Amino acid sequence: MNYLEDVQRLFLYYKQLVDSTLNQLSDSQLFWRYNEESNSVAVLIQHISGNMRSRFTDFLTSDGEKEWRNRDAEFELIDEDKTRLFLEWNEAWENLFATLKTLEFDDLSKIVHIRNQGHTVIEAINRQLAHYPYHVGQIVMLGKMMKGNNWRSLSIPKGESGVYNAVRFTQGRHMEHFTDEMLRHLDG
Repeated sequence: MNYLEDVQRLFLYYKQLVDSTLNQLSDSQLFWRYNEESNSVAVLIQHISGNMRSRFTDFLTSDGEKEWRNRDAEFELIDEDKTRLFLEWNEAWENLFATLKTLEFDDLSKIVHIRNQGHTVIEAINRQLAHYPYHVGQIVMLGKMMKGNNWRSLSIPKGESGVYNAVRFTQGRHMEHFTDEMLRHLDG
């Protein structure tokens, strides 16, 4: 597996964590905020989607902070239209994956800019691989807090590490991307 394949799997993993959280939330939970200064899951989805569209549209040829982006507006809830929100979320991810699929090994050392700051393609991708999981963790934590005892774990459930490890160590050593089993679990 090469770097470009690996990052696509990582991005998919983080998308699946959010999607699995969203599948557990009611409409009212999607828009709930702890207080006036905090973000709802919906606002975080808006922000990630806006950032993703800006960063991965014309990735190699234009600045990652597009003139049409209004970052501040991403933190203000436009409306409580779940359909619009999920459509923008999925379109942003489709754009990211389409862009990553067009990249070649020789593109990795090219320079792209974000707010006029030069990054190699690897650095720009890694920047987003640090940014999105930051918000993914917030979304998952909000979901877990809101669902309480009804939360369906997205990884090894609490208290089940011993059983999980016992099964894993009976399988013998093999090559597998760490996301493979998690993605199977989340899809199931």
